[in-house]
Amino acid sequence: MTEPRADLINIGRGVRLHVRQWGESNDDARPHLLVHGLASNARLWDGVAAALANAGRRAVAVDLRGHGRSDKPDDGYDMASVAEDLAALLAVLGWDQAVVSGQSWGANVVVELAARHPRLPAAVVCVDGGTIDLAERFENFDSCWELLAPPRFRTDMTRAELETNMRAHNGHWPDSGIEGALSCFEELPNGTVRPWLTRERHRLVLAGLYDHKPLERMTDIEVPLLFIPADTGEQAWTSDKRASIDAALTRLGDGRAQWFSPADHDVHAQYPREVAELLMNLADETMSNRDGGR
Repeated sequence: MTEPRADLINIGRGVRLHVRQWGESNDDARPHLLVHGLASNARLWDGVAAALANAGRRAVAVDLRGHGRSDKPDDGYDMASVAEDLAALLAVLGWDQAVVSGQSWGANVVVELAARHPRLPAAVVCVDGGTIDLAERFENFDSCWELLAPPRFRTDMTRAELETNMRAHNGHWPDSGIEGALSCFEELPNGTVRPWLTRERHRLVLAGLYDHKPLERMTDIEVPLLFIPADTGEQAWTSDKRASIDAALTRLGDGRAQWFSPADHDVHAQYPREVAELLMNLADETMSNRDGGR
């Protein structure tokens, strides 16, 4: 796999974001910003980013605030603040027409980014997310947290044990996906691991997601938006997901969906080459539209 460059970038908002940078600048191709989900990290995008780089594309995967190796302030986890972190990162990178892709919570974040800055991205991709509206499912945030709070993590869990468990449950994933999932955890000097995202900050992120109304933001998005949802085999959940995506498509000027079935929630980690191909096709489409409009 192509090796990325790792950097800690000061985005000028009192936060430094850790990024993994792949490939070289290419004026003939859109760059790609890759955004992870809740309690995840940039490395879940490694397989996609490597495929993009091998095809001559530039890609940057970011650890959002509180996650991975990025700074971990005690506040700023509402959707607007996290979206503005991405806008600031794009400004530092000098990218004003990137394809911005997010997964799960990160997909809602990139929806918010595109709604707040309609001309900043060239296109938006939502991997099994982007229409998450927790307030539609839960009467209040306390009931939401009661069900969706992360389980208490064992303090004696070793990385080797964690990897064994992950491979047992995700043996159909490529190694890049397994390594990405393992990177959601910090390895301590005594050989044990713990999540990079603390339970307290996890609650703040979930509260920000609970307050987000993604369907209301769709009418403010002016660029193409591609949904890449997963049919996990859970019939009721998939049916609800289809309904929310269909509702979003009616609000978008240029929206489309490419389902993966069967697929896990982390479609990008499970099918990196296929997802990269979709991202490149979308990027090339926006370049053709730009050139055709000259």
